[in-house]
Amino acid sequence: MIDIQPEQARTLAAIVAHGSFEAAASHLRVTASAVSQRVRALEATVGRPVLKRTRPVELTSSGQAVVRFARQLDMLSADLAEELQPGAQPASVRLALVINSDSLHTWALPGLAAVAGKVQLEILREDQDYSLELLRNGAAAAAITTTAKAAPGCTSRRLGVMRYLPVCTPELADRWFTGGATAAVLADAPVIIFDRKDDLQDRYLRSVSRAALHPPRHYIPAAHEFGEAIRWGMGWGLLPEIEVREELKRRTLVSLDPAAHVDVPLHWQQWRHGSAALDEVAAAIQAAARPLL
Repeated sequence: MIDIQPEQARTLAAIVAHGSFEAAASHLRVTASAVSQRVRALEATVGRPVLKRTRPVELTSSGQAVVRFARQLDMLSADLAEELQPGAQPASVRLALVINSDSLHTWALPGLAAVAGKVQLEILREDQDYSLELLRNGAAAAAITTTAKAAPGCTSRRLGVMRYLPVCTPELADRWFTGGATAAVLADAPVIIFDRKDDLQDRYLRSVSRAALHPPRHYIPAAHEFGEAIRWGMGWGLLPEIEVREELKRRTLVSLDPAAHVDVPLHWQQWRHGSAALDEVAAAIQAAARPLL
């Protein structure tokens, strides 16, 4: 049985959180030499390297498991303190969550607000197709992701489906789409893309044409500004149905094709050995998602 010392695990977590041995030493109020000794002792216990000594440092798969253990231990310690001293003022638990921009912009904040008085939240914004890596490496305790299969050491719960509609202004539609959103037109009409990880618009384009389409692209990497770029007529793009429903009724925005949509399933994954605070956040997120997804 491998006996991981909490002090060593927390030291590794501090190195990752602060980016270097020296910064971790400053945070832990020990010398850099003490940090190095703890890491070497940890690697001797584990029997393999826990990090790559680059700048910034990178965790190995073993290191990721140790960092998850350190952060889960902190959460469980907070639960234990509250149970042993029920009348005392509970320590505010810190939780890092990965939430994609569209969920944060449209439906997730009310759920987070419901628990904001009980936990300190750090929201890491990442595309839902890439969020699991931050969960695996211990940077976050939970993530909204498109992946249903639970990551190692995690549980997975379905939140629902976020439906996206291809929309633009009526003026842009009159200029480009009077004959419909054909492949020939979509190859030339300007499109708004969130960032270079964003595949939503290309998923829609692939549903229209087997041949790859390469229209002019504007990259706007912020949820509010992305929508505003579409509303200013810079191009067409996919926006969440729950965001544009009323605008479509008022015809301040129009759909390129009323029958077209792209559905993105969303799941909540969190560490299996979490805490009461993490479970409470999960319940709040599920409650916020239920009526909208």
